[in-house]
Amino acid sequence: MASPLLHLDTSRPANITDDYSLEVNAKGISALTAAAHRISPASTISIPYLPNQDNEARLATARAVRKIGFEPMPHISARRVTSLAELQWFVEHAVAEAGVERCLVIAGDPATPMGPFANSSLLIETGVFERSGIKVIGVGGHPEGHPIMSAADRWEVLKRKCQDIERRGMTPLIFTQFAFDAGIVLTWLEALRERGIEHRVRVGVPGPAGVAVLARYAAMCGVGACASMLSKYGISIGRLFGTAGPEHFVDRLAADLTEVHGKVSLHFFPFGGIAQSVGWVEQYRSRSELAC
Repeated sequence: MASPLLHLDTSRPANITDDYSLEVNAKGISALTAAAHRISPASTISIPYLPNQDNEARLATARAVRKIGFEPMPHISARRVTSLAELQWFVEHAVAEAGVERCLVIAGDPATPMGPFANSSLLIETGVFERSGIKVIGVGGHPEGHPIMSAADRWEVLKRKCQDIERRGMTPLIFTQFAFDAGIVLTWLEALRERGIEHRVRVGVPGPAGVAVLARYAAMCGVGACASMLSKYGISIGRLFGTAGPEHFVDRLAADLTEVHGKVSLHFFPFGGIAQSVGWVEQYRSRSELAC
């Protein structure tokens, strides 16, 4: 008999910005609190694993997100976890203290693991998450490729992770890094579904920010940002000192997403600030409603 999984809405949202999630670190809690009344209750707020914060700080951020009325989703970086005991301590406390039901597992930046976990698959295999009461596990998708894995390996690893998560009675949720070219994302989504991976995808979207800021984050995160790709995002080389929002990117997704692409939502990286990202969503929705 199949394991019971957390129910996720399988219908396509009326507006592509419905049910969006946000990435917010500890420094953004005050801004999140100020904008909370403009964000749908129980929205998912992912909490990045920052190397300059300890587990207590990450727990405090998760508790604050829960207190505001949102669903905290802490990231866990496999190569930064020093032991199985540390992993178990953090997950158990996150569930008990912040009502955490979902985590995003990533490999992390260090070239050499600080403990026994070289990748996110090893975190999943511990069984800590399902034993602690976690219901959703987020994993990374890579529309623009991966620095060390071949395309075949990427698909195989992603499919195996999702199967393992389901086998453990939890729901897989796929997050992509932010991108500037919607065409690449759409092609990747088609390939994902062709391989029988039907789980919801949260497509990473850079919130409105200065062009220089976007370029800096792209370089840090390994995101393609050549001149041709930036032009598809609506940025010309001649306006590197201006600001840019994701309207071209989101418009392309909204126009071209079909049932073939499966269940898709947006995940905003608020590089220019939380209020700016929330305001952009509000304006986009108003524009979409007027167009209808």
